[in-house]
Amino acid sequence: MTSTPYLPPDRILEVRDAALQAGLADPSVRPLLFENIMPAYRGTLPLVPAPGRQLHSDLNEMNRVERLVDTRVPLEIWLRNAIAQTSEAAPLAVFQRALDDVVRDSSGEPDVLTGLDLPEVKEQQVNRDDTVPFGFLRDGDRAGAAVARVTVPPYEGGAPLQPNGSPHSGTGWLITPDLLVTNHHVVNARTGGSAAAAPDDLLLQARHARARFDYDTDADGEAEDAAVALLVAADPDLDYAVLRLAEAPSRPVLRVARRPLTVVSDNPVAVNIIQHPSGLPKRVALRNNVVYEADERDLRYFTDTRGGSSGSPVLTDDWRVVALHRGTKWVGNASFQGRTETFVNVGTQLAAVLGHLAATSPAVHAEIEAAQQE
Repeated sequence: MTSTPYLPPDRILEVRDAALQAGLADPSVRPLLFENIMPAYRGTLPLVPAPGRQLHSDLNEMNRVERLVDTRVPLEIWLRNAIAQTSEAAPLAVFQRALDDVVRDSSGEPDVLTGLDLPEVKEQQVNRDDTVPFGFLRDGDRAGAAVARVTVPPYEGGAPLQPNGSPHSGTGWLITPDLLVTNHHVVNARTGGSAAAAPDDLLLQARHARARFDYDTDADGEAEDAAVALLVAADPDLDYAVLRLAEAPSRPVLRVARRPLTVVSDNPVAVNIIQHPSGLPKRVALRNNVVYEADERDLRYFTDTRGGSSGSPVLTDDWRVVALHRGTKWVGNASFQGRTETFVNVGTQLAAVLGHLAATSPAVHAEIEAAQQE
């Protein structure tokens, strides 16, 4: 599906030059850069005899494709693969900046740093015990069973959006046996800069959304999706949506924190994120996501990799959800643990989501409270 390009021409040239600098124009590397991109799509790309021109052609072609029928964004996957194949700092920074822009635009993520002054953070590790009980792994496996990949097809005017009708993807998790939490912008199913879905189209998109549990490896890709019955609550400002599944899957629910997480100065809190980045099989970021700032509404945390898919649960070491991950941005002006190339993530405090539900959807809030007490 073609759409407005993700990156302007000068940024594509910048990525091309970085790839040339990193040695990624070598024809033997090209298959590695297209790993996890649909073979049927790869076969449609023009072949050019000169390696540098081939690289430029590939980038231009992918830049015009919003997403493929498998919900994945080819340029995003290519950039992730380029990062995996690169060790030099300068081209790596170019790829990471481009990846951040493409991911945020393709998912409709809000810019999480708008209006924020980013502080410098240097975590003190001396005399800090960073070990966890062995049961942490067992409980984490159980928590992961409640997390699903969510796909949402866009609608406009009551009909599937054409020509860009491929589903958008994110992450969701069970807060009751049949209520799934994700981001509002996941259900909105629009790329950055597009107008928000009309209210009736938003409801249609929710009813046609699907949740795939136990999608842990590529071999699980053919697993049956759970159908969504309706959207029961949502708020674009806090960026949450609550979906009711047509049938309750037989699996545990995630426990949630009812009070906002607070951060004591000079004592950052490590959190864990279970996610389906880019619609790919489930991954987990363990304890290398450090919360450096918190208020009643938001958590802000650093990590040296992308934090994960929109809608992921942000969990403390007891696997209790403290926030709903809603956005990630690569920044080059922050220092964390001796690194200056890092990501800043933002999540909405679950206490803020529950408070909003109590005020605006009391029946849904009561249902969640009852399920959390079982």
